[in-house]
Amino acid sequence: MKKILIIEDDLKIAELERDYLEINGFRVELAADGGTGLSSAVNDDFDLIVLDLMLPGIDGFTICRSIREEKETPIIMVSAKRDDVDKVRGLGLGADDYMVKPFSPAELVARVKAHIARFERLTSQEKRERHHIIEINRLQIDKDARRVYLREKEVTLTNREFDLLLFMAENPNIVFNKETLFERVWGLDAVGDTTTVTVHVNRLREKIEIDNREPHYIETVWGAGYRFKI
Repeated sequence: MKKILIIEDDLKIAELERDYLEINGFRVELAADGGTGLSSAVNDDFDLIVLDLMLPGIDGFTICRSIREEKETPIIMVSAKRDDVDKVRGLGLGADDYMVKPFSPAELVARVKAHIARFERLTSQEKRERHHIIEINRLQIDKDARRVYLREKEVTLTNREFDLLLFMAENPNIVFNKETLFERVWGLDAVGDTTTVTVHVNRLREKIEIDNREPHYIETVWGAGYRFKI
């Protein structure tokens, strides 16, 4: 269950926002002043923070800046102030969104869901990049572990099949003739001929394509070679 922190000194507004979020499956904590809110935001883990601008103790701008020094948690700043200067300042300090009161609680829920989904996509992509994972159209290639997954199911490849797939996936939409593929994947001193490229491409297609007659990943460019499509 996703966890939301609402930092809001108006108890009626805070409880209304909490009720709508809880109805939609979120767990919600409330903080009624800036000091308590900042402490909770920094010392606990939340999936998103709804931050009022005008708060007793510490204002929303200062809280936003302090959170951004520690975490990348999505922040939706809310305020009755309609001045664009405040909006620009809040976004400039690292807030992900700015909502002007009064607003529909349903709209807040929609924005909370959208920002959490966006943050999860970004962090997932960063994690894949850190672990050297290539993901193209539900095909995942783990370079470090030398493993391949198609629609979350592992596909067993030989070492040469993996090398061929990896080379083409790292150079998408480029047409390579069989001679170039043989040289780049098998090496200049490899024993054999370009026929082995055709054999390995066909084997790869059998393992990762739904229909070999209409390949989704490895495309034949007649008279030229092969191309990994994205």
